[in-house]
Parts: sequence; C-alpha cells; structure tokens
Amino acid sequence: MRAAVLGSPISHSLSPFLHRAAYREMGLTGWSYKAFECDEARLPAKLRELRPVRGERAGDASAWAGLSLTMPLKRAVLPLLDTVSELAVEVGGANTVVFSDGAAHGDNTDVYGITQALAEAGVPAPRSATVLGGGATAGSALAALRELGLFAVTLIVRDPARAGETAAVAERLGVTLSVRTFDKLDAALEADLVVSTLPGGAADAYADRLARVPALFDVVYAPWPTVAAAAVRAAGGTVVGGFAMLLHQAVRQVELMTGRTDVPVDAMRAAGEAEILRRSSERA
Repeated sequence: MRAAVLGSPISHSLSPFLHRAAYREMGLTGWSYKAFECDEARLPAKLRELRPVRGERAGDASAWAGLSLTMPLKRAVLPLLDTVSELAVEVGGANTVVFSDGAAHGDNTDVYGITQALAEAGVPAPRSATVLGGGATAGSALAALRELGLFAVTLIVRDPARAGETAAVAERLGVTLSVRTFDKLDAALEADLVVSTLPGGAADAYADRLARVPALFDVVYAPWPTVAAAAVRAAGGTVVGGFAMLLHQAVRQVELMTGRTDVPVDAMRAAGEAEILRRSSERA
C-alpha cells in the first residue's frame, strides 16, 4: 500500500519520517510513504492520478491508501472529494484523504493533534483563549477549543478584512469570535491560553508581552523553542510546541489509513525528534 504527503513547499515535511516509523513498528512491510511537491493548481490532476480505481483490492501493493495534505491544499481539496467529514466541513479544511473503493474521503486530524498536544502537556481546559493568526490552522484551533468546552474566543490578526474565512469557521462551530488587531494584543493576553498559529519568527516581536500568559501553544516546531516559547517558559508558564500537534495528527492519520489502532506513538515521536535534531545539526 502507498501513502504520501502533498503540499508546497514540501521538502521540510516531517510526515514521511513519522509515517514510515509507524509502518516499521507495525510490521507493515509492504507500505510506503512519499512526499510530493503540489500546489493548488496541480492538485486536481494529482488527485486523479493517485485515486484508486473502483474495485481495486486494498491489499494491492500499488494501491493508494491515503494522503496527508499541508499548506496550501487543506481548503482547496474540499470540492475535489467525494465525501467530507462533518469536522472538516466545519473547520473548512481537510488535512487527510482516505481512499476506499475508488472514492476519496476527506477528514481533519489537526483538531485531534491540538487537543492531544494540550492534554499531553497537562494544560487544563481553558476558561478563556486567544488565537493569533487567521489562517487554516486557526480554524482547527477554534474547533479544538470548542472540544475543550470553550465557545467564545478572541482572534488577533493584522487585517480584520482577511479574517473572513476564520470568522465563517467560528460561525459553523457555534463559537463567538471577537476579532482584534495586534495593537489590542495586551488586553487579549488576559487569557488562560494563547494559541499562536503565526509562521516561524512572526511571534518573536511579541515575546516580551506573551511572557506573562499562563500557557502558550505555538504551532511552530523548528527551530524550537521559538523566542516566544522561551520567554513564556522562562516566566514559569506552560509551553506546547508544534511538534506535538504534528505527531498526534499523524497518529490519527495512520489509524485512518491503515484501519488499525495500535499506532506506535513513541516510535513516531523518536523518529521525528531524531530528524529535527539532524536538521538542527546541519544548520549549525
């Protein structure tokens, strides 16, 4: 069986290391996992190329079990799928495609990744939360916060006019969203949890102000810790990194693609951490 991760750029992806480690530990010797460079324009053709034909046996070595999707494909893939989970519809993005009898089903495991990462770090269900950034990951963060029982969230963005898709996600989730700009950040940091969905380095300028928050979930995983994460940790706060989210969303993907629940989390964690360390050594 075959699986892959699609996105652009894709060379940095840790998904191949996580999934391959799971296959080895689970004894899935006939399984492979690759990475394909693919942008939104090429996605329809790529899906047609990889989609199994109806009636193809699941045990065929050449058959495709599923795909992991990263930016910028999570939203673009939705109209190309045969079925989509309720959660992926609500969030407005699918990071997982599972093939079955010629059909493509979309799902979202990012939300699971976030909730598991927070639980693993011992972060209690927040009474208030602020999300930084308004991209696709922000939508998953809103869904995760809803699962933790929070139905009112503050969203900090540079341009409120570009937060329309995230606001639509909040409406579908039944979450009340207060949209503010970064000049109002200080007031928004009076929260139990801050989730930064900003790209690497973008939150560094706010590190001194973020240092006072009780808990920070920064979706960046390399380089780690981020300046913001280090500031929060130095001040005694709890810090959760993006690798934990990446790990647990991949665990759920392996479950969906293989149909098995005995997914080796520790082996996947070790493989991902080893690759991060190798890359850090190369940069040094």
